[in-house]
Amino acid sequence: MSEPIIYELGAPGRRAAHLPELDVPQADLPPASLLREEIDLPEVSEVDLIRHFTRLSRMNYGVDVGFYPLGSCTMKYNPKVNEEAARLPGFVFTHPYQPEESVQGNLQLMYELQEFLKALSGFEAVSLQPAAGAHGELTGILMIRAYHLSRGDKKRKIILIPDSAHGTNPASTTMAGFEMVELKSDERGNVDLDDLRAHLNENVAGMMLTNPNTLGLFDENVVEICHLVHKAGGLMYGDGANFNALMGIAKPAELGFDVMHFNLHKTFSTPHGGGGPGSGPVGASHLLADFLPGPIVVAEKCVFDLLTGERCGDIDYESVDEEDEKYVRGAYYKLEMPPQSIGRVKSFYGHFNVMIKAYTYIRMLGAQGLLESSLAAVLNANYLQSLLKEIYPLPYDRPCMHEFVLEGKIEGAPEVRALDISKRLIDYGFHPPTNYFPLIVPEALMIEPTETESKSTLDQFAEAMRKIAQEARENPQLLHDAPVTTPVGRLDEVRAARQLILRWQPESKESS
Repeated sequence: MSEPIIYELGAPGRRAAHLPELDVPQADLPPASLLREEIDLPEVSEVDLIRHFTRLSRMNYGVDVGFYPLGSCTMKYNPKVNEEAARLPGFVFTHPYQPEESVQGNLQLMYELQEFLKALSGFEAVSLQPAAGAHGELTGILMIRAYHLSRGDKKRKIILIPDSAHGTNPASTTMAGFEMVELKSDERGNVDLDDLRAHLNENVAGMMLTNPNTLGLFDENVVEICHLVHKAGGLMYGDGANFNALMGIAKPAELGFDVMHFNLHKTFSTPHGGGGPGSGPVGASHLLADFLPGPIVVAEKCVFDLLTGERCGDIDYESVDEEDEKYVRGAYYKLEMPPQSIGRVKSFYGHFNVMIKAYTYIRMLGAQGLLESSLAAVLNANYLQSLLKEIYPLPYDRPCMHEFVLEGKIEGAPEVRALDISKRLIDYGFHPPTNYFPLIVPEALMIEPTETESKSTLDQFAEAMRKIAQEARENPQLLHDAPVTTPVGRLDEVRAARQLILRWQPESKESS
């Protein structure tokens, strides 16, 4: 017997909450023509409401419940100290429209986060405005467009994108008004240099390169690629979604990239999934720094009165002695637009709550901790790859970075597909990996263990994958029927997307 849902538990007069007395003037209701007389909302007690949502929460799977090896998404553990920091009153009870002098702590955090990202990437400047990774991509391509137009170069209409790139790259290119041209990969999973050379000409505005790419491979020719594109007059965009593999190891700006977005909600441990929130700051080289979206936070040297805490604008910074008991030297933080900025790309100044969590993560780990994080991510991925490549085909058999891609094919079970393998993993208590991406690998299973998982967890996952391969050969129907241990069975996902049912309706007496 299924549990009754909350609409079936209601009864007139039950209440789950009592609102406090109004401390503001009561607002008028909208016109009667806009109001519904009956909206049929359930009236339930507090205990029924709590039990309802608790039951729903137990039906969910998340990174706090178990292993979540979604390739390309970096679904790693989110330290709870990040949440504590984000809830500090000085952050929660402030507003972007407040005067600069009243939110100096907030601006200092944003400034220092910009500086941290600059140090990790090697870029000259960073803007925190973009709201997500794909938004950062679009921002970077708009900056490349603005750069060429500022030089009077209007003929550059093409952006080169490898077939191993993230799927949002072509969309960002098109939205920015460019034409996308796809480049092939070579037999080792790198960009095919001959194909790149064949497409470089005076019409190329730039190239978008995900490195490591979506195969989980570091492009062995990245420096040569950047050189060739620059020689042709183009600029290099770095898709930073996989920066989790590079922190403290390689700086994209030093490899030759001109602009790159960071995924604060991937690399720097802030929760994502289910629609957000995300954050996709953009870093730029000296060529593009002036085109960054703004405003960005800058620090101005100044003197403060120790008694009042106020800035002393008429006192020279260098004239104050460090032993002075009345004054102290410090920084005043303010917002400025870069000289040739493409303008705002986000209301206010970006997703500040996500910035706090990323800043906390960086400060907690420090430079050495961030390096170890990347090293552990790469080690975990290579360990898991070594366990699984004897069972599932590995299209590019070389050391990976933070993730790897297998083919969801099992010898002796030709009718079993990657989707069947992933659905059966749910019955073993694991979230499935990314399916059918990248497109250049048939029946792709894209797996990212992240640095936060233990060896024992990886061993358990590998053992589940071994058992599934055995089941596929002995009883393939078991995989076709999976999952069987979940609240609902296998869904028709295409139909669910096309025929949405967004509200509950009671079954008719005839159907029941």
